[in-house]
Amino acid sequence: MAELPSASKGDYAGDITPNEAWERLSAEPGAVLVDVRTDAEFNYVGRPDLSSIGKQTSLISWCLFPTNEINPTFTDDVSNAGIDTNQTVICLCRSGVRSRHSAAALTRVGFTDCYNVLEGFEGDKDSGGHRGSVGGWKVAGLPWEQG
Repeated sequence: MAELPSASKGDYAGDITPNEAWERLSAEPGAVLVDVRTDAEFNYVGRPDLSSIGKQTSLISWCLFPTNEINPTFTDDVSNAGIDTNQTVICLCRSGVRSRHSAAALTRVGFTDCYNVLEGFEGDKDSGGHRGSVGGWKVAGLPWEQG
C-alpha cells in the first residue's frame, strides 16, 4: 500500500465508537457515513445499512483495489457525492486506520466536522488473528447488509 500521510487526532474532529456514530447519524439530519473501504470489501464483507434511518452509506474508497494505492480523487469524490463541507462526515473502514486518514484528508481540504469510527466495520483482530468478534460496527449489532 502507498505510504499514508500522517494523521493524528488533532487533524480531524475526533474518534467515535460505532454506537456513537449510529447515534449521530440517527440524530443529525445532515450527518453522513462515508465507508472508505475498497469495492471488494463493500461487496463481499458487507456494509452498514442506514435504511432504517432514511439514509444511505456513501461508498467512496480511500485506497483503490487491487493496487491499494491511495485514491488521488478521494476528496473530490466526496464532494461530487453531494456532501457539503459543513456536514458532519463520519468515516468508516475495516479497523479505523484508513478512516482516520480519510477524515484528516477531508479536514485538510475544508470539511469542518469529520470523524473516524474507532474499530471500523470489522473490529480488531482476536487472539487467532481474525476480525469479526472484537469490536466494530458488526459486533456492536448495528444494521448491515451483505452485497
